[in-house]
Amino acid sequence: MPGADIVTQNDLLIIGPGVLGRLVAEKWLKEHPGCKVYGQTASTDHHSELTNIGIIPSLKGSTISQKAPYVIFCAPPSRSDDYPGDLRVAASNWNGEGSFLFTSSTALYDCSDNRLCNEDAASLAIAIMKKRPRARIFLGCDNKPLSRQEIMDAVNKSGKFDTEFQGFTGTGGPLGKRMENSKTRADIGWEPQYPSFTEFLGVDS
Repeated sequence: MPGADIVTQNDLLIIGPGVLGRLVAEKWLKEHPGCKVYGQTASTDHHSELTNIGIIPSLKGSTISQKAPYVIFCAPPSRSDDYPGDLRVAASNWNGEGSFLFTSSTALYDCSDNRLCNEDAASLAIAIMKKRPRARIFLGCDNKPLSRQEIMDAVNKSGKFDTEFQGFTGTGGPLGKRMENSKTRADIGWEPQYPSFTEFLGVDS
């Protein structure tokens, strides 16, 4: 962490500051003025963009002089040759005081797409870190699950696009997944910005 001689109680290290990580950073900086947010990346391609939104960038593998009280791991496995190893290194950069949060899509649940919007995912991540839980698993979803077909039907109904969806090109694999996260909401005290995908689109369910 360049310039990180002193670590403050709300400093945050983001491993993989992509879309989700950047949203987390922006929200975290607003909630914790004066804190430092660091971002470790696989390349220097977007370092200027990170600097512009208040993230102090560094390359994966760079020496970290001080451990951070908050660490969130957002890096995708597709960018890593040793994903478990990267996770272990990230954990070693946590000082154990705040929270260490590992994020994953719900591909864990045997379906490759994740339909929680990035804004809601970021707000949930921050709510979890502020609670400082230990060894817990949380699920982010809107509790009004739709299949992929139902989602595309709602998109067509919204009239927001010139071209209507006609159908899926493949027939193999699951067409959606249904999840429920009342326990996560109760434990964390979190609600998504939009109660459902159809309300996000502004159409009747």
